[in-house]
Amino acid sequence: MHATTIMPTATQLRRIGPFRPKRLFVALILLTLAVAPGLLGELTRGLMVDAYTQVSAFVAATLLLFYGAERVFRFNIGEALKGAKGFQVPLAALLGATPGCGGAVVVVAAYSSGNVGFGAVVATLTATMGDAAFLLIATRPDVAMVVLPLSFAIGIASGWIVDAFSREDMTANTSAHCELAPLIGKTRFRDYAFLAAAAPGLLIGATQLSGANVYDVYGSMVTVVGLIGTAIGLLIWATSIVTAMTNENDSPLTRMAEETAFISVWVIGAYLAYDYIVAFTGLDLELMFSTVAPLLPLIGVAIGLIPGCGPQVLVTTLYINGLIPFSALMGNAISNDGDALFPAIALNPRAAIWATIYSTIPATMAAYGFHIFAPNFLN
Repeated sequence: MHATTIMPTATQLRRIGPFRPKRLFVALILLTLAVAPGLLGELTRGLMVDAYTQVSAFVAATLLLFYGAERVFRFNIGEALKGAKGFQVPLAALLGATPGCGGAVVVVAAYSSGNVGFGAVVATLTATMGDAAFLLIATRPDVAMVVLPLSFAIGIASGWIVDAFSREDMTANTSAHCELAPLIGKTRFRDYAFLAAAAPGLLIGATQLSGANVYDVYGSMVTVVGLIGTAIGLLIWATSIVTAMTNENDSPLTRMAEETAFISVWVIGAYLAYDYIVAFTGLDLELMFSTVAPLLPLIGVAIGLIPGCGPQVLVTTLYINGLIPFSALMGNAISNDGDALFPAIALNPRAAIWATIYSTIPATMAAYGFHIFAPNFLN
């Protein structure tokens, strides 16, 4: 079935003016939290800026690169994965090991289209380190040269093992995916506006990864870019007929804007939920890491189960600052699925949950392998 033949469903067209009611409700809640007085509003605005500059801008750049390459070279990554046969799992793991979450998101989209098997999803989610990879590469390239290739190899092995021995029926619902990809058509002004915000957002995010204080470098521009980019993303998401993944015949710019906006809402939600707990319950993760040494590898793996990149970036930061050992970082890198878990949950919750469960097994083995046999490795 070609995506061009798909029309929006009645559910997708149920709207209030240009808005989808449920999405408008969520957007209004986020807006209310952002303009709230005191600590709540200040924290919310700061987290929205962080989510945009630390995650959304990188996701936008990666998706634009992938979809742009598909268009320029007339190359469909999903179809290429489908025809890869025995190389499908290694290619999926390679996409997952690519810094950021875009590669893994592409594999999840290909799975929802029926172009790859469940082993490929496990491989890409196991191999991906998400946006935490950018931070590690910028600050500890020597460690990144160990973590990323090792995650890639473990991802391949995990995917092949799952395909060989798993008896769970994880067949993607391709008919449901067809409903997720109505054709939007021409590139819209909002797509160009999103790109205009994402470009400086990417610059700010890259600067932050270098360890510089972006507010010292760019001043109020950080807040302005982050909030404008977030607002545009919410507008795109709240008015979109796309549920998760886009039609392959839309322009790369439209696909980038739509999918990044979709992921960004999940990222913002994860950031807010995580930091609200930390800010308003007094949970001190640094203290937890520093006082429970034998459990550090397991804690790293457990935090990896939290969707999104925020907690994973924190784990990487703790490692860089010498607060946790390499074993905890390695367990987290394998266990975490980054932002790719969000569309996976939306498209196939059961498969997403099982893929996450499967990835914890090699993550725990690797973490305690380093903890027992090489406790001082790269510490």
